[in-house]
Amino acid sequence: MRVDEVIVVGGGIAGCATAYYLARDGVAVTLVEQAGLSGLASSANAGSLHAQIPHDPFRNLGPEWAQNYAQAIPFYMASLDIWRTLEAELGTDLEIGFGGGLLVGATEAEMAEIAAKAQVERAAGLPMELLDSRSLREHAPYLSESLIGGALCPIEGKANPMLVAPAFARAAQAAGAQIASYSGPAALRREAGAYTVTTDTGRYTADRIVIAAGSASGALTQSLGVTLGVQAFPIQVSVTEPAAPLIKHLVYSAGEKLTMKQTRAGSILIGGGWSARVDAEGRPVVDVENLAQNLSLARAAVPAIGGLKLVRSWAAFVNGTDDWLPILGELPGAPGVFLNYVPWMGFTGGPAAARAIASMVQGKAPPMAAPFDAFRPRAG
Repeated sequence: MRVDEVIVVGGGIAGCATAYYLARDGVAVTLVEQAGLSGLASSANAGSLHAQIPHDPFRNLGPEWAQNYAQAIPFYMASLDIWRTLEAELGTDLEIGFGGGLLVGATEAEMAEIAAKAQVERAAGLPMELLDSRSLREHAPYLSESLIGGALCPIEGKANPMLVAPAFARAAQAAGAQIASYSGPAALRREAGAYTVTTDTGRYTADRIVIAAGSASGALTQSLGVTLGVQAFPIQVSVTEPAAPLIKHLVYSAGEKLTMKQTRAGSILIGGGWSARVDAEGRPVVDVENLAQNLSLARAAVPAIGGLKLVRSWAAFVNGTDDWLPILGELPGAPGVFLNYVPWMGFTGGPAAARAIASMVQGKAPPMAAPFDAFRPRAG
């Protein structure tokens, strides 16, 4: 048995970044991960760095939802600020780029929705530039002529998700953190005023715990009698062979589920939140019909990709909540246990969430402006 000041459960970007910030602050910390670091959503996502209100729920959940969600925009903007200096801080290339996020529309109705969303975003402090057809052609000549306008968020970008969590882990270890990967599933219990985390390879005791286990976080909080509205959704992403530089922006569609971006190596990532299937063993697997629709939309938006070969498609669970807001803070009824859970855009929000949680664990206020009271865990 090992006694530590803080135990972090989860080895994705949330857990590795939290361990890093704690260790950098001089806190003794051990991170436990059931498999390999960054083995699930943290490396399986498409690497988008978002700040905009996602268009699909804006359209389908209505203005009241959008106004409530808008309070998260300063949080994501603060995280993007961290992303801008992250390579220098961690001392490694993470393939970070900020070409801007471009939401495009093909009809006047879609353009009206884009304008309405931009109004809410601007009110929350997010820079948004509305583009007519001519301006869209100037910014993105690679797009189809069928697209008549859009909105540009200049601070959005992309990074390589396979590089980020491991870089945080290396920096955490260099600062003194202990990392126990391939430990098997973790069980959490409250015992004699402290908490015990038991895995296949060890037993750890501390009076402060950070749960950063993504969609598995709900089961861990329930073991302490706290039920939260955390969910998991299977989605899928595809990647093409490398191509010459073409797509400068992080592209979204206002009409259909579609996102596109080009990596530094030239490969084009195609997604948009299309559902994957769940097999008999509970694993996410690619839905071929949804894949065909996703690729058809991508070719319609950027005709020049039509001749490229598809290299790989994959599926993964993504974190979710009904209101799409982060859940960050100390659990009700479980003092000393903190939840780090960012739904849907956990890759973007990972650095800010980790920095905030590391501060909270130490009894300090997070060092960025965001409505953290709105993000507090509340039992369902």
